[in-house]
Amino acid sequence: MSSLFRRRSTGATVAARPRSAPAPDAALVRLLAATRFELVPIRSVDAAMTELPAGIATSVTCSPVKGLGATLDVTARLLDTGHDAVPHVAARLIEDRQHVARLAAWIRSHGLREIFVVGGDQLVPSGPYADGLALLRDLFEHDTCLASVGVAAYPDGHPAIPDDVLRTALHDKQRLIEAAGLAGWATTQMCFDPDRIRRWLLAERAAGFALPVDLGVPGVVDRTKLMSMGVRLGIGSSLRFLRKQRATMTAMLAPGGYDPTDLATAIAADASALRIEGVHSFTFNSVARTEVWRRSIIDRA
Repeated sequence: MSSLFRRRSTGATVAARPRSAPAPDAALVRLLAATRFELVPIRSVDAAMTELPAGIATSVTCSPVKGLGATLDVTARLLDTGHDAVPHVAARLIEDRQHVARLAAWIRSHGLREIFVVGGDQLVPSGPYADGLALLRDLFEHDTCLASVGVAAYPDGHPAIPDDVLRTALHDKQRLIEAAGLAGWATTQMCFDPDRIRRWLLAERAAGFALPVDLGVPGVVDRTKLMSMGVRLGIGSSLRFLRKQRATMTAMLAPGGYDPTDLATAIAADASALRIEGVHSFTFNSVARTEVWRRSIIDRA
């Protein structure tokens, strides 16, 4: 995963560090150095793309509102400007096996090495693929030249899928990815309870889940953008989970929006043991503010 972290010389700068800005924990710095920014293919994506730091890994979400075509278009533009771009592919937007073949050809022609596959939020599938596992089975029949595939993970559950079904699917995807000779990783949903994330991942590790994990953390996003984009783009599950967390929701509604520092810090200490290798930042296209936050923590180290 791309990293912007450069170790700086210490010495006198350590003694001069202000008391109000203590050095962040090394584990937190390691997590934030391995950050992937997520973009949403709507009008504001043009400005967001110009704000991306050079070399940062970037993913492009896929929604039933904009469709897969918009995701692939933004991905291609990111690749053209030298970014490490990873498209999200929503299984429920794939129409048939011919569509899978065209997708495989697109991946190959653009030299993609990674994609992220998710079931998707569309209520009625466009074709025979109701979940990511079904799509992966057919996609792996094609020569894509992929090296790695990412999948979604749900520490806080899913409003429409029972927990046992989620667990079975996650482990089945791991086996399928391994059988295809590919590397894999999982990205967690936005979950604001670090204890829940920790318990969930401990249980999954004990059950044999071995893929590395990126911790899904919101960017520095104001309430208007989060709420309006959540409604328009079908990111309903994240907002429903927010409503469960009264303290977090109160912080989110405060001026300036959500500060992800506490959540990332709470998980960072256990990141190595849990094989959490980086952060997946749900920026909602608020790239500049999120990068200022991330960079300020890394620079203090």
